[in-house]
Amino acid sequence: MELGIQGKRAAIAAASAGLGFESALALANEGVRVAICGRDRERIESAAARIGNGAIAVVADVGTPEGATGFVADATDALGGLDILVTNAGGPPAGTFESTPFSAYPSAIDLNLLSVVAMCQAAVPGMQAQRWGRVVAITSLSVRQPIANLILSNTARAGATGFLKTLAREVFADGVTVNSAQPGLHATDRITQLYGDEAMIGNVGDPADFGAIVAFLCSQQAKFTTGVGLHVDGGAYQALL
Repeated sequence: MELGIQGKRAAIAAASAGLGFESALALANEGVRVAICGRDRERIESAAARIGNGAIAVVADVGTPEGATGFVADATDALGGLDILVTNAGGPPAGTFESTPFSAYPSAIDLNLLSVVAMCQAAVPGMQAQRWGRVVAITSLSVRQPIANLILSNTARAGATGFLKTLAREVFADGVTVNSAQPGLHATDRITQLYGDEAMIGNVGDPADFGAIVAFLCSQQAKFTTGVGLHVDGGAYQALL
């Protein structure tokens, strides 16, 4: 399917590997000009080379609001504007209510909530001005059903979902859609770190398939789809609503 976004300009955060990388690759394969970021220069430049198609590597840590805003600014400058924003970040440390100190919460909220707010504040006004834009946030299935031993991620990403749903209603009339893609278990380094190699056995998603879903949410055909939290999880979420 031709997605109608050839020549658009996209910033994809935390895209040196995993779901961010595959989202950037899927968009680049649709003819989108992409800028990607990561904290390690060697890794992000290697990722940009593998994507090809003129992908631009930006060294940035979106785990702080300043880093998140700076990435969008650098990507916008490098691309000459911005049409698509894919927010993404690594996950905070694992832990339970009992094992997680209060002092761990601010950095988790910076990483998985305030980074999303900061990137949107930096990118969305320009999209509104040009009357076309796409925001897709990579979050987690945990916003629908909290995942055991991930209390920090469960808390921060739920807040991001509330922000995104609110933003979607406010900017749709300006031609900007705002959605989130909520992964379940996919074959990424993050899942291996959390659950070990045994997590790769069984019903585990292909990150490339996830990237294709992100690309579709950025498409021209998805122009009437906004405020959606799409769980991409192989049926792991079983509630009726």
